[in-house]
Amino acid sequence: MMRILCAAIIVALVPAAAAGNEHSAQLRARAYQLAYNLDYDEATREMEAAVRADPADSAAERGLAVIPWLLISFARGAATVDDYLGSISRQNVAMKQPPADLAARFNRHATRALELAEADVMRRPRDPDALYELGATVGLQASYVATVEGKVLGAFRSARRAYDLHEQVLALRPARTDAGLVVGTYRYIVSAMSLPIRMMAYVAGFGGGKERGLQLIEEAAAGGGDASADARFALVLLYNREGRYADATRVLSELQRAYPRNRVLWLEAGATALRAGRPADAEQQLTTGRRMLAADKRPRMFGEEALWLLKHGAALLALDRLPEAEPELRRILTLESRKWVAGRAHAELGKLADLRNDRATARSHFQQAVALADQDNDSVGAAAARRWIGNAYRR
Repeated sequence: MMRILCAAIIVALVPAAAAGNEHSAQLRARAYQLAYNLDYDEATREMEAAVRADPADSAAERGLAVIPWLLISFARGAATVDDYLGSISRQNVAMKQPPADLAARFNRHATRALELAEADVMRRPRDPDALYELGATVGLQASYVATVEGKVLGAFRSARRAYDLHEQVLALRPARTDAGLVVGTYRYIVSAMSLPIRMMAYVAGFGGGKERGLQLIEEAAAGGGDASADARFALVLLYNREGRYADATRVLSELQRAYPRNRVLWLEAGATALRAGRPADAEQQLTTGRRMLAADKRPRMFGEEALWLLKHGAALLALDRLPEAEPELRRILTLESRKWVAGRAHAELGKLADLRNDRATARSHFQQAVALADQDNDSVGAAAARRWIGNAYRR
């Protein structure tokens, strides 16, 4: 599955500058600020107001499709970097059906946004802003089909069209660096595929090149345009994939300052620090984030408590605070969570058992970790746990 697709193609969030009247644009900007802060109900109300202010604003209709898409990911517990660090392939994946009301909301507003964007391009076929909005709308549909319906192959045609449209935008107006988010993302994705699939993508018209892809996304992030915030969110994922943890931490710090109510940013900062081998920094970020979580009365992501416990427990274990780590890791196994989260909890408990020289218990935990990871397409977690089944974990 192209697991990177959901997080990296954040084009769905990008508001097009030229669409709609000024009042509609202001309302859209306010709605996205709320969405970035996880205030989804308030964001929906602001986006609905933007549509009322200009019923022909395709970007506002698209925004009303974005929010249910985000809520579906939230309800599935699939909204963190860990979900998208695995391998990239072209295979379709069986997915749990999304809530019917959210799927209906998405389809209604995405269809209307596409109708408006297509009509605008018919009127202005060489206008970069019209082409940009159509590309963003088509890209949103591709992302939804791949990440919500699991039909990666079914998303291919829309993905290719979004890529082509935003390449046209860059050709017509090179200074519009926000169009580089879509083009750069697909270049990165193609570069990470296996050689046969990569060649097929080239034949179909996709460009490749990891370095050029990252450069385009970095330019979108630095450009201050419509895609600046979205490009920064994408860079958090891509920098983690590339092992550029210092860069990911820097971007996360910027996002924390910009969106202080988004507690998940502290979870991601802690997870990034763990990957970088900085457990003390991870523990600090996660402790702050858990205080935010405890005080936050808004809805939680599916399995969110277990995810916080996993990261915090792993940080405590890495700091050799075993008596504190153990109850947190064991508690995960009593909570509702994604299978990969329970699998990684078993892996951490396996490490703990090995550190106490209890090889039989450790092996059992690592075996359970691999089984759960495989059930939830967690190739990273499975590989990490599998190495310790036959060899005792040591620091």
